Amino acid sequence: NAPRALRAALILCVGVIVFGMARLLRGGRRPMPAADAQTLQTLAPILATSTDTQACLALTGDKAFLLDEQRRGFVMMQRYGGSLISMGDPVGPPEVACALIWRFREEADHMGLRPVFYQVGERYWQTYLDMGLTLVKLGEEAIVPLEGFTLEGRDRADLRQAWNRGKRGGLSFRMLPPEQVEEVLPRLAEVSEQWLEEKSGEEKGFSLGSFDPDYLRRFPVAVAEVEGQIVAFANVWWAPAGGELSVDLMRHSAQAPKGTMDFLFIELFLWGQANGYTRFSLGMAPLSGLAEHRLAGRWNRFASLVARHGERFYGFSGLRRFKSKFAPTWRPRYLVAPGGMHLPAALLDVTRLISADPGRQE
Repeated sequence: NAPRALRAALILCVGVIVFGMARLLRGGRRPMPAADAQTLQTLAPILATSTDTQACLALTGDKAFLLDEQRRGFVMMQRYGGSLISMGDPVGPPEVACALIWRFREEADHMGLRPVFYQVGERYWQTYLDMGLTLVKLGEEAIVPLEGFTLEGRDRADLRQAWNRGKRGGLSFRMLPPEQVEEVLPRLAEVSEQWLEEKSGEEKGFSLGSFDPDYLRRFPVAVAEVEGQIVAFANVWWAPAGGELSVDLMRHSAQAPKGTMDFLFIELFLWGQANGYTRFSLGMAPLSGLAEHRLAGRWNRFASLVARHGERFYGFSGLRRFKSKFAPTWRPRYLVAPGGMHLPAALLDVTRLISADPGRQE
């Protein structure tokens, strides 16, 4: 009877461990509750001082927040799989951001999750390294300087031709302030649905906004029209404290003339310049600007291999070529996570979080 009792106890212990691990994994995938309207209102003065348009992702409605006690800065975050994921660096003054990085690490440890920072810049490298995390390059963000931007000269011939072609094709540009977005939402929805159907795609989240009326009402929307009919649009992000503009959703209808998005971007550059902005972020070109030398790190060599072989499906080089036509400067963006096998696991969690509706995670 003793061996039988021992076997039963062993089976019970194994069952408890397996059940506990399953609960832990399931708990890690269950999304954190998204912030309510009152919390988002609290973020407004912090966003007003941000120098990076990426901070506007705080308003997508799919994130939780970690704020400092004085409400001077925040981390926007969500959990997935075994990771607690921060979208970018903390938003706020440098001294507040550094403290929030450590608080985020403590929060991840408390939850039994790996800390992950997605698409961070170079500003807080030392803080990430001090806590023993690893930085790997994800790609490069394209920045178009707006001071002195012009369509004149030989170097701008292609852009000038694209803009003139749009004008000849009947395209016109309007910037709609947030209070006027409501009246065009039905048409924007039609354009968005046509775009998604053409791309055979679905809405993303976390690092991108989705077509959500509540989200779109918070921003100006740039539209390209033909004979008064909207054929393309982009919601506009701004960081006045840093003089930066950017866009999130960029969608066009099936009726949009060829080159419509080029026309829309050029008009946005000119509008930003006329309104005192100094740079325009075109967003990140994934897996670009990575070293391929035999002495480069394993991550760089692996990512470069993925970029070459994934070109057929994802068009990484095509995305960089599109952005390069606007003569941008490039600034790197990184993934920060524990090293070793945690890196691919962290990237997988981030990818799944972006591809899934966090509200429907299991």
